[in-house]
Amino acid sequence: MRKVAIYGKGGIGKSTTTQNTVAALAEMGKKVMVVGCDPKADSTRLLLNGLAQKTVLDTLREEGEDVELEDIRMEGFGNTLCTESGGPEPGVGCAGRGIITSINLLEQLGAYHEDEQLDYVFYDVLGDVVCGGFAMPIREGKAQEIYIVCSGEMMAMYAANNICKGIRKFAEAGGVRLGGLICNSRKVDNEAEMIDEFAKRLGSQMIHFVPRDNDVQRAEIRKMTVIDWNSTCAQADEYRMLARQVDDNDQFVIPEPLSIEELESLLLDFGVLEAAAA
Repeated sequence: MRKVAIYGKGGIGKSTTTQNTVAALAEMGKKVMVVGCDPKADSTRLLLNGLAQKTVLDTLREEGEDVELEDIRMEGFGNTLCTESGGPEPGVGCAGRGIITSINLLEQLGAYHEDEQLDYVFYDVLGDVVCGGFAMPIREGKAQEIYIVCSGEMMAMYAANNICKGIRKFAEAGGVRLGGLICNSRKVDNEAEMIDEFAKRLGSQMIHFVPRDNDVQRAEIRKMTVIDWNSTCAQADEYRMLARQVDDNDQFVIPEPLSIEELESLLLDFGVLEAAAA
């Protein structure tokens, strides 16, 4: 069983990328569990066709400790298994605690047991936060491989670089490694070339360049993954390619994060900062 965590800047498209990749893996015959690690509890919405799933924390609050696995896990597209950690009421408590509680409870209930015959567990993690509960998949070895969703925008790359610092910090203790960068295109000039170079400087690779396509939004409006909505469209094939790249990947590294000066130099080399200034 491969344990994968998806990180990236808030709003970069982590949940969309995760769910579409998982749908493609399910189409390949892989058995996948998705653990949503965002208090918004939207990491499984497309796989469940918009069905609002009761979160682990809400279930514990309402039903106490007497919880069964089926109470916190639902079956979605392609027989995927979906769980949402949830979080506290706004302004009350630490949202990261939901991840810790959720993963510990899933372990206690046997969700990761070999009888489940899982090929993958995906953790969809909130934003670029790599501290506290949100760092749990990195810090405690719950995830073995990390993929970072980014784009050619400066702050997306800055966040990706920071996440690499977190991976490096916990690599020895937890055994976690960077599997690569997924470029979720924002149509920035020279974007694919820049992210490819950025990945190389980190000592890693760009796993796939996902082009910007309105079919993603069309599918989301219908509360579906692209493959579920229109399996023959070009964007569905992009997610299939991404899934195959993940499935075939054997390059896992401890990244070498860039300094802020090196990151800005990279952006200058590809003309991004000049374009922004203009």
